[in-house]
Amino acid sequence: MDLRQLFDDLVRFETDLWNGIDARLRQDCGVTLGGLNVLLVVERAGSCRVNDIAAALSITVGGASQAVDRLERAGHCTRRPHPADRRSSIVELTAGGRELVQESGPVFDSELMARLSAPLPPTALGHLADALAVLRATTQRTPAADPTPLTKEP
Repeated sequence: MDLRQLFDDLVRFETDLWNGIDARLRQDCGVTLGGLNVLLVVERAGSCRVNDIAAALSITVGGASQAVDRLERAGHCTRRPHPADRRSSIVELTAGGRELVQESGPVFDSELMARLSAPLPPTALGHLADALAVLRATTQRTPAADPTPLTKEP
């Protein structure tokens, strides 16, 4: 088995999958897939800190904070001071954010169905899900998997 080809296929598929779903969400709902992912984390939690969003999405705190800033400007979420930690804030969905999550759900699901369920029989999709769960668990235990900011060269 050519592991480099497997890597290339996996990365290219993920990129095409992301871009296709992102384009459809932008067109039909006016939200990016990245923005929707942030909203979904906040929805599941009820309320959370930017650090929690970063951890849930495996992105940097700075990236999560910028995403929350954009969503807040669009009226989809709010920040309020954390009651026990003056250094952080609590992110919550607005009514508009909750509505956007509901509106985006069927679009997201139909894209997943077309791009994952339609081409693969249920057994193959189950094997793929199992294999990816094992691989993700393995990489999450690897210290190099932590997101680190890129440094600029002088």
